[in-house]
Amino acid sequence: QPEQWREIMNKKMRFPPELLNAIQEGKIELLSGLLKTGDGIIRQLDESEDRQWREALNLSIRLGSEDAMDTLLQGVKFDFRQIHEALLVAVDTNQPMVVKRLLDRLDQEKGNKMDVRSFSQAIFDRSIDNSQFAPGVTPLTLACQKDLYDIVAMLSQKGHGIPWPHKISCSCLECRNGRQYDLLKFSLSRINTYRGIASRAYLSVTSDDAMLTAFSLSKELRKLSQKEPEFKQPQYLSLEQLCQEFAVELLGMCRNQSEVTTILNSCGDESQDSLDEQAFEEGIPTLSRLRLAVNYNQKQFVAHPICQQVLSSIWCGNLEGWRGSRTAWKLLVSVGIFFTMPFLCLIYWIAPKSKPGKLLKIPVIKFLLHSASYLWFIITLLGESITMEMYRGKFASREQNILHSSFHMVWVVFFWYECKEVWIEGLRSYFLDWWNCLDVMVLSMYLASFTLRVLIMLKGYFLCQDRNEWHQEDPQMISEVLFAVTSMLSFTRLAYILPAHESLGTLQISIGKMIDDMMFMFILMIIGTAFLCGINNVYVPYVISPRLGFNETFKFLYWTMFGVANQDYVDMPRFVLAEFVGRILYGIFTLVIVIVLLNMLIAMITNSFQKIEDDADVEWKFARSKLYLSYFREGLTMPVPFNIIPSPKAAFYILGIFRRICCCCSCNSEQKYPPLASMSSEKGAEDSQLPYRQQVIRALVQRYIESARREFEEAKRKIGNRITELNKAVSRMHGEMKVIQQFLVAEGHVSNDALTRDGSSVLGKYIIGAKNNFRG
Repeated sequence: QPEQWREIMNKKMRFPPELLNAIQEGKIELLSGLLKTGDGIIRQLDESEDRQWREALNLSIRLGSEDAMDTLLQGVKFDFRQIHEALLVAVDTNQPMVVKRLLDRLDQEKGNKMDVRSFSQAIFDRSIDNSQFAPGVTPLTLACQKDLYDIVAMLSQKGHGIPWPHKISCSCLECRNGRQYDLLKFSLSRINTYRGIASRAYLSVTSDDAMLTAFSLSKELRKLSQKEPEFKQPQYLSLEQLCQEFAVELLGMCRNQSEVTTILNSCGDESQDSLDEQAFEEGIPTLSRLRLAVNYNQKQFVAHPICQQVLSSIWCGNLEGWRGSRTAWKLLVSVGIFFTMPFLCLIYWIAPKSKPGKLLKIPVIKFLLHSASYLWFIITLLGESITMEMYRGKFASREQNILHSSFHMVWVVFFWYECKEVWIEGLRSYFLDWWNCLDVMVLSMYLASFTLRVLIMLKGYFLCQDRNEWHQEDPQMISEVLFAVTSMLSFTRLAYILPAHESLGTLQISIGKMIDDMMFMFILMIIGTAFLCGINNVYVPYVISPRLGFNETFKFLYWTMFGVANQDYVDMPRFVLAEFVGRILYGIFTLVIVIVLLNMLIAMITNSFQKIEDDADVEWKFARSKLYLSYFREGLTMPVPFNIIPSPKAAFYILGIFRRICCCCSCNSEQKYPPLASMSSEKGAEDSQLPYRQQVIRALVQRYIESARREFEEAKRKIGNRITELNKAVSRMHGEMKVIQQFLVAEGHVSNDALTRDGSSVLGKYIIGAKNNFRG
């Protein structure tokens, strides 16, 4: 029967060995003859010939022979896996026309939706293990990794997409099957998916707001690097850095101040943008996107010159000459504000809308006012310390005057400033800042210390006056200890204002980063505790030793780390064995702790300091930007303690709230802008319906893509020029060798074969040297 005869013929047809030569030499007629089966049917493939036919199709694509590829597709029945790999090869070699033909073939075979689903299921196919492409790589992810914008756009129009990976802890059926089938393939597929999503091409082509998508993706990749540390470097962190650089490059495509204002002041969420607008002082833009970049820790974006220029202009306000003035003049103004702070606060309290009142609302002046207030608080603490020294006798008893040691509570009791910050920022955002946590802790300890002093004053006649007879938990002792600790912590709060100055801010950031290395102290504590137990157990059984007890041994070993210790502690002449073991343990402790671990800690701190110095400018600008934004907020103009006094402005503010509640109407404050001239005319009708923010984003992406294409063409042109020069040099050398060969043969000095052999050797060496020079 004909059906049986075709089946027999198909099984007998084997892979023609000369087919690869026909593809390499471009012999289409020979290739067509090799593919004919005799009865006109399409050749069916055997499993044993699968890899050979794949290589034949891939070879025709890599050689750029579209005719050979069409002949193979017409004469051979390729399945989905083979066309899938051929599509990967076409993407890898950047051939958009070949990609289009293969996509059309896939449309004819199965349809787009099934193809996309089959791409994601390639991880469960063992037959592609010998492929040159990693598992989970789809044509779209490969094109994205290579930043092939045309191919990415083509695949996206065909319905191809990159599904967002599930969470690491996901327990759905697909994730469970992937882990059980092959854990390594599952992880590699996940990483390859993120490589595609984080690529510039995918973000540019598929995202409505590529910059915001880069922000959120960068934050997620940073979290993944912590949750999956096996692939932290270079997979996740390198992709996170790529997203940050892409957002910075998009920002660099802005051409005028209108585009910069639109980008930095809008996040796309109208409700959130309106709330942000109410959070800043009148006249200061919302900077929603910039604040989001700060929250997402996008340091390079925030440190970009465009963002810094915007922040600096808002920081100085109407004081145009402040930025360019000398340090001596700035210092003189700061000293004047320091001494006239009460008078300035009185002017603002009486007339906040006057010219001097508006001047005090400028962020830099507001910063100087609050800094002056805190400096007065520090001076008060120093004055109280001096007073305690002068009236030592009274402070040693319960006869001390509470006013002499509690004047600092004028600043502490009025914690209305912190309450306003919680109201403006929200409780969660407030406690995300470590400085706010320090403020809450210091205020709580000051209030606790003051409360104990008040209790002592009220019930002091019931208590003993002699300090030597007091209990260890006496309220006055606890109050004094709390006051001492909080006084020390209050001075550390001055580090908050240091980022305003470049040199001081850089040093403050370096110290903060070096403190992170103190986690090394955990290892030091473990080893120290081990020697503490060992040495203590050696000497405790001998009751004749005067140096007994856990505390004494701890003090001895602790001061040994700093070179301050009495070595007689380990001497016990009457018990030779115990003394020998004790000295051995003490010697090992000195060697390990003092010589090895402490020097290692110093080396780690030095390394951290050097890392900060290498990127000091970005770190300082990021820290300064957070300081600037904290003084852009509405209100909080009056510093402590003057902010506790109700002002006429507060009454008008409350009336304004009632008016907004009573009036249900809302005015649309959206600013209208003309359409961008840089947008293409073909999409003019469509873009005119879009918000101005999206038009700007599209314009930036379009400029970025054009810039990337120009860079690619320039690199391609340079490579082509160097290849042309190499070919010319080789041709010239080949001609000179022929002339020398003819001359030597005519003279009869050497034989033709020997000359040819030597000439080939010389020419080969020259070509190798030229190739090495070309690669460099």
